Amino acid sequence: MSKVALKINIAGRSYPLNVPEAEAEAVTAAAADINKAIELLRKNYAVNDNQDLLAMTALQLLTKAKAEAKPTVIAPNYADIEAALEALRQDLSNVQ
Repeated sequence: MSKVALKINIAGRSYPLNVPEAEAEAVTAAAADINKAIELLRKNYAVNDNQDLLAMTALQLLTKAKAEAKPTVIAPNYADIEAALEALRQDLSNVQ
């Protein structure tokens, strides 16, 4: 898988990254979301320290992500068991 060199800007600081090509768009979008959240916090809470804003943003985004995450429920597939039971039933029928 080929990698892409990105220069991501978060809270006024530049971060050079090498990411898989398939993830480049998601990483860029994530950085944009972080910057939007930082600006909203800066406007609403009169906080100007970037470290405080980054910590508050991380807490906010992770809380939101966990609230939206739903556990994956895998429905059991009984077809194999039913087929084996049917074969066993037929075998028992043939013995009698």
